Amino acid sequence: MDANVRINDPREHVNEEPRNDLFDLIAGVAGMAGLMTVIFFGMVIFKFITE
Repeated sequence: MDANVRINDPREHVNEEPRNDLFDLIAGVAGMAGLMTVIFFGMVIFKFITE
């Protein structure tokens, strides 16, 4: 009884996308810092407008 089974070596990593993890980390930290800076200055302006 011969079964046609294709065994993949898990070390091949055929489904992995090439990524630059360091760039992703830097972009995430910079993006969050930029968002928090915008929110901070927005709240400061809002505080001065409502006084």
